[in-house]
Amino acid sequence: MTAKITPILMSGGAGTRLWPLSRQAKPKQFHRLGGAETLIQATALRVTGPMFNPPIVVCAAGHADLTRAQLAEVGITARALIAEPAPRNTAAASVAAAAVAAEIDPDGVFILLHADNLVSDVPAMHRAIEAGRAAAQSGEVVIFSLKPTGPETIYGYIRAGGPAGLVRKVAQFVEKPDLETAKTFVADPDYGWNAGMFMFSAAAFLGECRRLAPAISAAAELAVAKAQRPGDVIALSPDFLTAPSEAIDTAIMEKTACASVVGADIGWSDVGNWHALWEGSARDGDGNALDGDAIAVDARGNLARTDGHVVVLAGVEDLVVVVENGVVLVTRRNSTSSVKAAVDALKRQGRGELL
Repeated sequence: MTAKITPILMSGGAGTRLWPLSRQAKPKQFHRLGGAETLIQATALRVTGPMFNPPIVVCAAGHADLTRAQLAEVGITARALIAEPAPRNTAAASVAAAAVAAEIDPDGVFILLHADNLVSDVPAMHRAIEAGRAAAQSGEVVIFSLKPTGPETIYGYIRAGGPAGLVRKVAQFVEKPDLETAKTFVADPDYGWNAGMFMFSAAAFLGECRRLAPAISAAAELAVAKAQRPGDVIALSPDFLTAPSEAIDTAIMEKTACASVVGADIGWSDVGNWHALWEGSARDGDGNALDGDAIAVDARGNLARTDGHVVVLAGVEDLVVVVENGVVLVTRRNSTSSVKAAVDALKRQGRGELL
C-alpha cells in the first residue's frame, strides 16, 4: 500500500491587499472568497481522502483557536497547529513545519501549500501530486509550476530544464518579470507560475535547509525543540524571531541542486487583491461583482462588497468599493498596489485599530 502524503498548510499570511476585509484579527484565509467554504477550509478539503493524512497547519499564535474552529466546521482535525509568535517569512515557517513533520513521520512525504489560494480543478492537482511523489521520496524537493492564464507580472515564474517529461529539473527561477518578458514566458511551455507549492521528504528538505540557510534552520529548529505544546498546539519559542526573514525561494530553492518541477494546470488563483477577486467572481451583464446590499446603475466593471450598509454604484466604471467593519475603501480596480500602500500609511499614522 502506498504511504499517504501529509499536507502542510501555511496560514500565516496577512493578505493586506484585500484590506479592509482581510485584517490582522481575521486575514483572508479565514474568509469566504469565491465559494461556500473559507479559503483555509477549501484548501484543507482539497487534500483530504485516501491519498492524504490529516494536515499540519502553520498559523499565527493568535489564530490557533480560529484555525481549529474553521477546520472543525468541515470535519477536519489537524495533526498539529504550529503557532508562530510573529511572522518571519516562508523559509523559517517551512523549516519549522518540516521539523515537526520529521517528528510525526520521519519517512513520510509532505506537500506544503498556502492556505489562502483557490484551485478549481482538484483532480488535476491530485494527478500532479501523484506525478511528483516518487521524486520527493527519492530526495528531490518538488515544486509545482502552474500553467499561466496570462502574462502576469505579479507572480514569479519557473523554467523547467532537461528532457520533456512529467518531472523535470528546475532550470531557473525568475522573479516578477516586466510585461513584455511575461508575454514571452506565457508563450513558452517551459515556463509556469511559481505558486509556492512544494513536496518533499522532511529529511531531505531539512538537510538542504541546514546546508543552504543555516541561520534560518538553526533558529526555526530550536524554536520547535523548545516549543510549548499545550494540546494540539506547538507554540514556537521566541528563538523563532531570531531567524532571518527570507522567502523559501531565495533562501533554499534558488540555491539547491535538488529542485525538480512538475507542470500542472489546476485552475489556480491566489486571490491576492481585489482585481483578482473580481476576476474570479460571478458578475452581472455589465461586469459588476456585487456582494451584500449593493446596487449598480449605469455602472460597469466594478466590485462592491458590503457587510451591512447599502452601497450604490451610479455611473462609474472599474471601481472597488468595500464596506467592512466600519471602514470604507474606494479604489480603482486595477490599482493593485494602492491598497497595500494605504495599509502602510495607516501603520505610519498609528491607526493600528483599523488593521
